[in-house]
Amino acid sequence: MKNNDFTNGPILPKLLRFMLPVLFAMFLQAMYGAVDLLVVGQFGTTADVSAVSTGSQIIMTLTNLIVSFSMGITVAVGQRIGQKRPDEAAKTIGTGLVMFAAAGIVFTLMSVPGAPLLAKLMQAPEEAFSLTAGYIRICGGGFIIITAYNLLGSIFRGLGDSKTPLIAVGIACLFNIIGDLLFVAGFGLGASGAALATVMAQLISVVVSFIMIRHAKLPFEFHREHIRLQKNYANIIVRIGTPIALQDLLVGASFLVILAIVNRLGVTASAGVGVAQKVCVFIMLVPLAFMQSMTAFVAQNHGAGKPERAQKALRTGIAVSFIFGVAMFLLAFFRGDLLAGIFSDEADTVAAAWDYLKAYAIDCLSTCFLFCFIGYFNGIEKTGFVMLQGLCGAFLVRIPVAFLMQKIGGGSLFLIGISIPCSTLLQIIMCFAAYFIFKRQKRETTLRNVD
Repeated sequence: MKNNDFTNGPILPKLLRFMLPVLFAMFLQAMYGAVDLLVVGQFGTTADVSAVSTGSQIIMTLTNLIVSFSMGITVAVGQRIGQKRPDEAAKTIGTGLVMFAAAGIVFTLMSVPGAPLLAKLMQAPEEAFSLTAGYIRICGGGFIIITAYNLLGSIFRGLGDSKTPLIAVGIACLFNIIGDLLFVAGFGLGASGAALATVMAQLISVVVSFIMIRHAKLPFEFHREHIRLQKNYANIIVRIGTPIALQDLLVGASFLVILAIVNRLGVTASAGVGVAQKVCVFIMLVPLAFMQSMTAFVAQNHGAGKPERAQKALRTGIAVSFIFGVAMFLLAFFRGDLLAGIFSDEADTVAAAWDYLKAYAIDCLSTCFLFCFIGYFNGIEKTGFVMLQGLCGAFLVRIPVAFLMQKIGGGSLFLIGISIPCSTLLQIIMCFAAYFIFKRQKRETTLRNVD
């Protein structure tokens, strides 16, 4: 408990000590998805690559909805740890387990029978349509496992423990590699084999995670009777998590719209964007890791009544992640062909991926600001604003610009992708404005209380 207390001591060492395991876990998670595409790209067809690209994007959108909603648990638990109310943290976790078990069942019912419809909505290329539907159906059948896998990581991070999720992801990554080599390279199952490997690996990781949490020294007693739906704690999770989840769902939908636009250009463009998106997961790792870490760090300090410390953590996170953002911009913009070439040996696919990556490279320069701000606002429970800025970026800029560039861009994936940094710019402007508004409101409230 002492090691996981973010409310005292120097900020940068504690922030980095928490962030680095999150970063390594996200790197392994990125490897997890990258290996699927890498093995399929080497042992499957272009249609298999397109199927994994489109199908994994749909599954990732639904999974991100679970992860985003579980941020309500991360924030609520972190605040109660900061307030020294561990018993309430236990009850929050127990309520969350019940809620997310139900969510996993709902998503399974959506994605298994609805796989062909989802593939059709994504305008999957005709050559890859059945493969895409099969990938969605297999992953959807394991949604209870996927939900448990991501929920456990959110709980541990709320407790200030970022090392246990790292171990869980490492186990999943190892068994996913084994599964891909077995099902795709060995049995020649293509996209379906990649989906089977994903579900199998996460099942093993969940089992190991449950064993670890049973033997972990938690800052509170956790018993079976805690695993029940308690209205007051459910309301807290819903209040915090719903705006984040809704924002991520609709923002994720905007990226699905972009992918659907690209799918109209043919299987090569579809495969190229799929490769580029796998690369993007890696080049965005540092700001994403700071976003998750910032949420837990700020939540504890917000709960402990230390807003200045939370603001200093925000500034520190932005400064450190910006350095990495510049490095990723240079690499992706000027040598994106090398990065794309890791996942495909098809020259046309690599060229398409690099064209799209140039737009994401520009975005690397701004996401260090945006993601740290999002983590900060989540931590202080301003999740309504997080939802607002995400929706404005997606529906006022990202989708309209992508449609416009499809019409006038002559099929350029770079011009379609430029919609992404354009939307980020609007979101950053909104975040800076909100930061100073909330800071002034907090100061005025403090002065009134003193008077």
